[in-house]
Parts: sequence; C-alpha cells; structure tokens
Amino acid sequence: MSSMVANSGTAEGSAATRTGDRQRVLVIEDEQDIRELVKVGLEREGFTTLEAGDGELGLRLARRERPAAIILDLMMPGMSGLDVCRHLRADESTAQLPVLMLTARAAEADKVVGLEIGADDYVTKPFSPRELTARLKAVLRRSYRQPAEAPHEVYDRGGLRIDFDSYEVHVDGERVTLSLREFELLRFFARHPNRVFDRGQLLELVWGPDTFVEPRTVDVHVRRLRRRIERDDASPERLVTVRGVGYMFDERGIDA
Repeated sequence: MSSMVANSGTAEGSAATRTGDRQRVLVIEDEQDIRELVKVGLEREGFTTLEAGDGELGLRLARRERPAAIILDLMMPGMSGLDVCRHLRADESTAQLPVLMLTARAAEADKVVGLEIGADDYVTKPFSPRELTARLKAVLRRSYRQPAEAPHEVYDRGGLRIDFDSYEVHVDGERVTLSLREFELLRFFARHPNRVFDRGQLLELVWGPDTFVEPRTVDVHVRRLRRRIERDDASPERLVTVRGVGYMFDERGIDA
C-alpha cells in the first residue's frame, strides 16, 4: 500500500533540512496507524513529516527531498526496510542521512542486521512515541553537531587518506563510501592512534553520552568499517582487536 506525501513543508535544500525551525523527517512504514502515531508524536515536538507506505516510494522521497532523518520500518512487503537502507547507504547523495529503524523483532540478531546495513539506531515495536522522539533527537544531535572552526585537517598515511572537512575517505587511491557513524568512528580512531578503547568508551566518545544503543553496536560498526578500510578485513592491520579489552587504531606498522 502506498501513501501520498504529507506535510512536506516549503523548505528546500540541506540547510533548511538541518537548521530550519521545523526539521523534516521521512517516515517509511506500511501500517497507516503506526505512521499516524509517529506523525502525531513528531509534530507535537515541532517536526514536520513526509510519509511513505512502501519502500520504493520511501527511497524516491529520500533521494528527492533529503530529509533531516528517516524513520524506517524493518519489515515491509516488497522492498523491505533492510533493502531501503542498503540503497540509501550505497548512494552517495543519501549515504549519510541518519536512519532510525523500527522493528517488531526484539532478537539481538535482527538488531545487529539493521546496524550492519547502516542504521544509526533502532526502536523495537511496540514503542512509546516519547521514546521514539527522544532517540530521534539524539540521532540528530550526533549527526548534525556543528564542529568548531579549525584548519583543514587531513589524515594521509599508509594508503589511507581521510579528509575531515569533506568527509571523503580513500584507500590506496580508491574512494570508499562510509555512513556518517562509520566516518565518525574512523575519524576518532585516526585522531587517537595506538590507544586501546573499550566499547563503553567508544559509545561515550563517538556516539555521545545521550546514546541509547547497546555496546554490541560498536562491534557491528567496527566490522563494517574494516570491510571498507582494510586490505583484508579478516586480518586487519589498521583497526585491530585487543582481545579482552577493546579496539585500537594501530599505526606502528604503517609506513608514512
């Protein structure tokens, strides 16, 4: 079942999406009553909403409207939420849009799958509209935090080049596309090489103190990041595991 666009507002472009008084959120959910519940909760908190009743329409709206964030149902007929998220992350124009996934499955494996594909957070049905809005606000704060003015910063060592201003990453001269959370994690490690951080520290320092996600989230993002920056992610050389402690960005064996 498809749903027409509702409450799209008049603001255009990323500046309006990020800094306007009423941020737009795209809700992709095939059950109309849940869409209405989410819409009412969001608009009560000052957001405007775009709605899609299936994955295909939701993907088109995401590419055309560039909302501030996407609330995405995991299980939908036709194109599932997982498929939508895969397409979003594979498209450079939408790769960094924050995605909050709704799932009726409470099993850890289902949550991990969503995070593996690139969701920034998840909420399990049935949910409280207040909890959903709180998590959305946390995702938005983390995603659109304004950096302080600083000189142009680039990490370039051992075949890995990270441009902290343009959010571009190259491995051995080839550009790789990262989600916003993956980029933030890589940036943190590159700025703190040869130091071991456990999951709790990474959640606090990268996700932020207002995060709601579980420590398992760190493992998922590390695996995704390894697949993109390591020459062999089965034997990582840059982002290594310190068994029983946590993870470290190892520069000691990297030639400058």
